Amino acid sequence: MSRLSVSEGVATITLCREKEKNSISGELLNSLGDQLKECMEDASVRLVVLTNEGNTFCAGANLKGGSEAPRYSLVDIFNLMHQGKVVVGKIRGHCAGGGVGLAAACDISVISAEAQVGFTEVRIGVAPAVISVVCLPKLSRAAAAELMLLGEKVPAVRAQQLGLFNLCVPAAELDAQVDQVVGKLLLGGPEALMATKSLVYRVPGMASDAFQWTQELSLKLFRGKEAAQGIAAFAKREPAPWAPKAKL
Repeated sequence: MSRLSVSEGVATITLCREKEKNSISGELLNSLGDQLKECMEDASVRLVVLTNEGNTFCAGANLKGGSEAPRYSLVDIFNLMHQGKVVVGKIRGHCAGGGVGLAAACDISVISAEAQVGFTEVRIGVAPAVISVVCLPKLSRAAAAELMLLGEKVPAVRAQQLGLFNLCVPAAELDAQVDQVVGKLLLGGPEALMATKSLVYRVPGMASDAFQWTQELSLKLFRGKEAAQGIAAFAKREPAPWAPKAKL
């Protein structure tokens, strides 16, 4: 299962099947899918933080089976994470197999240095097939071959150095580091952030139509209300209207 809370425009989804090491079951897929969909459709939500309870972010597929039939596949979850609002990963512990894919699907991710990370699929006779779609763009071919073919778990700092994560910090600093990332993201315009996210995922796969699509997107943004507000605030040397208000 997962739990959703929203505060000041930031939604936090917490994987909370600690006894099962947050393994991917029908129950977890259903609650995670419903909550991601709710966040993407809720205009009051600016961005999403995905995190976990316990010392394991996600141990991968639940090989023991579950009592609830999944209404979402892992592909559905990845598609929800890659559309619309920014998803920040606060990876509080180990991740393996599909759990690595779930962490890699976040737009910006911070992992605790004490964690171990591994593509362990080959050790049980399968391959990291679906998750390769979200993991391979972050890895060089040599790094992907090392991690996926050997099937060994590596320290989080090694996984971060290879590109799977943006930042790796001691567990005691994880909350503060993610808060800092979130604070910086909230300085960006909501529409601008979603548009920029779409560039990150769509442009690399485009060919000759990339310039046309990006030109149309740029013109649309420059003509929009958000740009007018942001440019006016910049000219006045004032915070943009969407920026968090300073706490007294």
